[in-house]
Amino acid sequence: MGLLEYDPPKRYLELIEQFRLIDDTFFDICFDGNIACMQLLLRIFFARDDIIVKEVVTQRSAQNLYGRSARFDVIAIDSTGKIYNVEIQRADEGANPKRARFNHSLIDSREINKGTKYKDFPEVWVIFITENDIFGKMCPMYHIDHIIREVNQPFDDAAHTAYVNGAYRGADAFGMLMQDFFCHDPAQMHYPELAERADFFKHKKEGVNTMCKIMQTLQDEGRAEGRAEGQLEMATNTALDMLRDHEPMEKIIKYSRLSEERIKELALQIH
Repeated sequence: MGLLEYDPPKRYLELIEQFRLIDDTFFDICFDGNIACMQLLLRIFFARDDIIVKEVVTQRSAQNLYGRSARFDVIAIDSTGKIYNVEIQRADEGANPKRARFNHSLIDSREINKGTKYKDFPEVWVIFITENDIFGKMCPMYHIDHIIREVNQPFDDAAHTAYVNGAYRGADAFGMLMQDFFCHDPAQMHYPELAERADFFKHKKEGVNTMCKIMQTLQDEGRAEGRAEGQLEMATNTALDMLRDHEPMEKIIKYSRLSEERIKELALQIH
């Protein structure tokens, strides 16, 4: 580690050793732009060896018209134009079905150009890799598609959702893949594509430098978020005090720097 560009905090190096692919930060960095890893993943998920991945990007931000945003873990596009959004969800509540609905809507709004005919809309898969078996049926993967209930036929809207059971440990390709996702040591992984990528970010100079810088950035962002929360709390308290003193709206806006709408919401709390 003496070959690093700088001397990273020991706690960073210790944390890097503990990272697994099921940890979304490590998943993002290992899969960023890595076609081989994503192709391996999708071929195992769909039990097909003809899937050819053309593009992989991570942490692509998208925002809907009303301001709610999502930060996608990985977006991949294959040779046929199918789009795959693969998400790590450690907590069960993160895999809420409505989260899948939201991701689908944002992908459509981002990827479909104005004027595209409905018949040309791309096929989209939103795939959650969950730490637990959230459906409790011990399947390696759960596929969710829309159907026409009365006739039990597919409703072919080309929008699919799937949940990968991270707790699955069968003696097959899927089980070995999930073991690799929960493995700290690249030397113990089954798939060389994943092992080589994980080893690069855990033990190679350039990879460790990258991980340390990412962790520093995340720490700095956390501090900035904390400062912002503190400033918002101070502004809110200022507005509440001035409301209790019956100060005019213009003055409250000036000193609290909150919007008139927000100040009116606070006023309802004290009446």
